[in-house]
Amino acid sequence: MAASASCISLVVLVALATVASAQLSPTFYDTSCPRALATIKSGVMAAVSSDPRMGASLLRLHFHDCFVQGCDASVLLSGMEQNAIPNNGSLRGFGVIDSIKTQIEAICAQTVSCADILTVAARDSVVALGGPSWTVPLGRRDSIDANEAAANSDLPGPTSSRSDLELAFSNKGLLTVDMVALSGAHTIGQAQCGTFKDRIYNETNIDTTFATSLRANCPRSNGDGSLANLDTTTANTFDNAYYTNLMSQKGLLHSD
Repeated sequence: MAASASCISLVVLVALATVASAQLSPTFYDTSCPRALATIKSGVMAAVSSDPRMGASLLRLHFHDCFVQGCDASVLLSGMEQNAIPNNGSLRGFGVIDSIKTQIEAICAQTVSCADILTVAARDSVVALGGPSWTVPLGRRDSIDANEAAANSDLPGPTSSRSDLELAFSNKGLLTVDMVALSGAHTIGQAQCGTFKDRIYNETNIDTTFATSLRANCPRSNGDGSLANLDTTTANTFDNAYYTNLMSQKGLLHSD
């Protein structure tokens, strides 16, 4: 999907400016665009109300943006990171972000970055599905380029081992405890059959009843695009059921 013109126009204006993390502030737009956060929240709530899966999609979009070259909205640029193997055909939510950006441009043009919109939208998606809220520091700048190679090499995959995952997160300055906490986002996620087929037919550290229940919609020979919930108990609620399921060997992905 092509990036919106409004996002690209702001990228050009701020390309020469860099903001260190210490300069980010939750009050960054209080004067320049005081209605920004309310506008983002309204757009997210409407999108999630219409399609509860959109909450997970926006959260994943944010993670796949941040894990490549920082939270810079590079994933919104046409091609490049969008074409990377972990992203191609699976990232959703671009239209929601573009719609919110258009609304914000109407009230305070060329002020709020797409990177901040995506970051706040991820937080608001969690809240919309019953999860906790947190304060989001603001003032990110949008990238003018994207990195498909980094997206292919850096993003953790569904078949990653624990050591692979720990290395991937360590390379981003994150600890194992951070990895475990961020993996909790799978409580509202779904995965395609092709990403867990080997697990439900060949792995032994999985509840047999759970594995059998998945095989009907994920046969050995086809059905790679069929979806299954990562959290089988409260799929559209952001809670800790994902971790409870893991303790019962009901993790959908090998990486879980």
